[in-house]
Amino acid sequence: MPARPPSAPKPSSIQVPDATPTTRQAFLSVKDAAEYLGLSPHTLYVWRHRRNGPPSFRMGSRGRVMYRIEALDAWIREQEQADSRSNTTLSPLGAAPQKRSDYATGA
Repeated sequence: MPARPPSAPKPSSIQVPDATPTTRQAFLSVKDAAEYLGLSPHTLYVWRHRRNGPPSFRMGSRGRVMYRIEALDAWIREQEQADSRSNTTLSPLGAAPQKRSDYATGA
């Protein structure tokens, strides 16, 4: 392995040209994903254990749990569509009244 000159930057500190602080990363750690979703990291760990919540995967030799930004955004859209307050087609207020069975009379 060739020696790196002492003045050369470490690979992790090399800046990508045109990178700005507002540039979004493709992957987020549990902590960053929780912040992005406005949840606690513990909630994401519990959801992952129960196989609920946004899709995640393990990355790298240490097996860090990571989330794709695109997957988080898609999961948020799915949650919006599954909520009757956001999706008027699911609202029970627009449904026809259901006939109740006559269970009180014992007939």
